[in-house]
Amino acid sequence: MTNERRVLVHPDKSTLAGAVAARFITKVLDLLDVQETVHVVLTGGSMGGAVLEAVRSSPAHKSVDWQRVHFWWGDERWVPSGDDDRNDLQSREALLDALQLPEEHIHPFPASDSGLSLDEAADAYATELAAYGAEGLPHPVFDIVFLGVGPDGHIASLFPHRSGIQVIDRPVIPVRESPKPPPERLSLTRPVINSAQRVWLVLAGADKASALGLALAGASRDEVPVAGIKGRRRTVFFVDQDAAAEVPDALIARDY
Repeated sequence: MTNERRVLVHPDKSTLAGAVAARFITKVLDLLDVQETVHVVLTGGSMGGAVLEAVRSSPAHKSVDWQRVHFWWGDERWVPSGDDDRNDLQSREALLDALQLPEEHIHPFPASDSGLSLDEAADAYATELAAYGAEGLPHPVFDIVFLGVGPDGHIASLFPHRSGIQVIDRPVIPVRESPKPPPERLSLTRPVINSAQRVWLVLAGADKASALGLALAGASRDEVPVAGIKGRRRTVFFVDQDAAAEVPDALIARDY
């Protein structure tokens, strides 16, 4: 098993979203040729939504048997169901609703109006993950985990100088006093993310350049959480030209 870390640079955000969408469709098709189901973790943010919209817009997406794909999320804001701030709503509107998936294949985090406390919601999502556990893990073997990266280097809702990035003894954590609103959230932990076969990080904009450069230079995961992320088989940073400003040429891959 190889473990590769690559940076792939695209000219602009639109080209970036289209390229990631095309690779995603191709990879899911390849995986479904050799396994019964595929588990994917989605992310929010502008690029997370743009990639899903590009998947929906591509005629090639119709060749995928989406009925065999499960969708999860890396983190979620602790707001009511149907709130515009929820990552799962964004994903549904961008792509999932168009796929007509079995509802049991869509695995959103509990919402703040679910009747659960934040801690109970974290436990509930851990239980949901465990129901699909494989290879002795308390969660599925994720085939692809999508992540965005904040200007401060945070991934999911694991922020710099916070304890969340250090948690290794549970798959899901409640997040309080987030430096980015809303203050309460739910998040997968680093071991769950790093157990994925492939981690695909999608970054765009000059405000992401410093975090990316620091991560690739070996910064501490406590200072720059994305520095602590690495998939089992492959870790790919899909970036636009602006986000790549501080990446050494030697680290930029010429092909996938």
